[in-house]
Amino acid sequence: MKKMKNILLSIFILGLLSPAIVLGYFLTAYDYDISALTNYKPEVSTRIYDKNGDKIANIFNKKHRYYATFSQIPPKMIEALVAIEDTTFFEHPGINIDAIFRAAIKVIRAGRAVEGASTITQQLVKNVLLTREKKLSRKIKEAIFALKIENALSKEKILECYLNEIYFGHGYYGVKTAADGYFHKKLENLTLKEMAILVGLPKAPSAYAPTKNYEISMGRANRVVTRMYKLGWIEERAYQEALTEAPKVFDDTLTQNKAPFIVDEVYRRTRKLGIDDIRTGGYEIYTTIDLRLQDAGRTALKNAYDLSLKRTETFNKKNQKLLLKDPTLETNTTLLNGALVSLDAKTGDILALVGSVDYEHSSYNRATQGRRQPGSAFKPFIYQVAVDLGYSGATKLIDIARTYKYKKDGEELKWQPKNYEKNYKGLVSLREALVHSRNLATINLVNDIGLSQLLREFKKFGIKNLPHDLSISLGTISLSPLELAKYYTSFANHGIQVQPHLINTIDKNGYTMYEKQEKSKFITEATQAYIMTTILRDVVNRGTGRRARAKGIELAGKTGTTNNNVDGWFAGYSPTIETVVWFGNDDNTPMHRRETGGMIAGPAFSQFYQSLLKLYPQIQRKFIAPEGIIEVEVDGRKEYFSDISKPPRIQNEVNPEAELLF
Repeated sequence: MKKMKNILLSIFILGLLSPAIVLGYFLTAYDYDISALTNYKPEVSTRIYDKNGDKIANIFNKKHRYYATFSQIPPKMIEALVAIEDTTFFEHPGINIDAIFRAAIKVIRAGRAVEGASTITQQLVKNVLLTREKKLSRKIKEAIFALKIENALSKEKILECYLNEIYFGHGYYGVKTAADGYFHKKLENLTLKEMAILVGLPKAPSAYAPTKNYEISMGRANRVVTRMYKLGWIEERAYQEALTEAPKVFDDTLTQNKAPFIVDEVYRRTRKLGIDDIRTGGYEIYTTIDLRLQDAGRTALKNAYDLSLKRTETFNKKNQKLLLKDPTLETNTTLLNGALVSLDAKTGDILALVGSVDYEHSSYNRATQGRRQPGSAFKPFIYQVAVDLGYSGATKLIDIARTYKYKKDGEELKWQPKNYEKNYKGLVSLREALVHSRNLATINLVNDIGLSQLLREFKKFGIKNLPHDLSISLGTISLSPLELAKYYTSFANHGIQVQPHLINTIDKNGYTMYEKQEKSKFITEATQAYIMTTILRDVVNRGTGRRARAKGIELAGKTGTTNNNVDGWFAGYSPTIETVVWFGNDDNTPMHRRETGGMIAGPAFSQFYQSLLKLYPQIQRKFIAPEGIIEVEVDGRKEYFSDISKPPRIQNEVNPEAELLF
């Protein structure tokens, strides 16, 4: 009997000591490193915005998360969370003893590991420091971790970590992300019902996701609101309003990528700025893009592309017999593509950047990475040099054919350039030569200026890799649409060239890490740039660019078509906005023989400006002549002169030998 009492006493003492023994074992057997929470720095998504603050896209690595500090989280959201998840959160030391015993009893009764109730601190530990395995050993480690965390962090910091770490379904990590994703709202703008929806999600994110199970999600939210009401944390009126509210829920993709070409280009540019953690660093990038104009550019480019395909299809149907005799006349349109870039001519801000007709089909950005010959779209630079040297729109140029001999690899070759129309005018005014894109007049103009002097004058534009021969007259230089747009700003911006910009600012944690620096340089006097604008305006009104016209706004620009219709361009501008459009086959094979720059690129340019007028009807519509411009009627047309490009009468008075210049 005494022996039995001793056994029972030993068992009783062992029972009392067992928890201490088990606890001692777990305390000494494992390293409880809590640095992941004491130094909590999760990966945070980067957001890209347009110039108006509208979001273009989210960029992230594996988890889409925005970060919210405790001060940014509404107090009512904290109350809602505590009410439904851990009512005694602000009283307990990290663990709830009653909940632990309940969990232990469940394990004993079930004979297997089952999930027990956890405090918010324990849930945070489980998500950051431990796995989700349902074992008693994990539960013990979870409790020890929770005690250590509560000793190291304030209650507020624990809540901040929890609400930023926890998963809210639909790919959203953190409450700020979920508020933006589900409701398109900032945390401070959430209603009580919306807050209740969010804090009710972590228990079962998939089952309670409002995008999948709206009614179930509302029922869960109502339980949260009811719990708050029973605790006396909200009044009757707020309670009733929340119960009946049915918030609108958005079912967006995680990236919400509205302009993939912009996102790709931002990524490339930030890498050049030395930012390597763009997907995880939580940056806010404000671009110069106008999303509405981006959409307008994409639509205009696609419509012009479709028109080109239709023209080619119509030609093939009408000329089947001809194509059977000569299959080389049939055009392959599978590689046809295009690009569009539009700038604010004064600031250089890129407003629209479309790198292909269809991003899903081809993500290669031809607007920034593709380099093609601009053809006659390059001619205005030659004519601008001439105007800066004193030529005017009335200056007569020689429009006749010449044969040029040159040597290549020891062999003497001949170059016999022709006009596109295959005719000659003899003498033609400088204005008419550019308006109708006369190749021979341009070549002869280069001869008159002198190739060496022309190349010296070109240095002011900053154009690189110029050919040092007469082929420069026909635009045999390779440029991207964005590069051409940069150089065209000197025409559109009254003689001042500006550097294009895509990124306005880059912010992180409230600090501005990068801010654009506007760069500009003087190219020519405003009067001389205006003279060029009047000529390019005539190109649109009555020259090769007639298909680029848009009713209600003055436009100036130049077509460009390279040999055999390989490239089709239109580069031009309104009084404030400049736009460049390019089309061509990706393998540099010819497009259909009717696809000139005016035919294929002009309509895209026109439609873009028609959309611009609808979106911004208050935009400046007419070019304004700067001080110093003299308007004279010459040969029945208005001509424009300045102190540099003098009217004929003044030229004769000042310099009787002026005709020798022409």
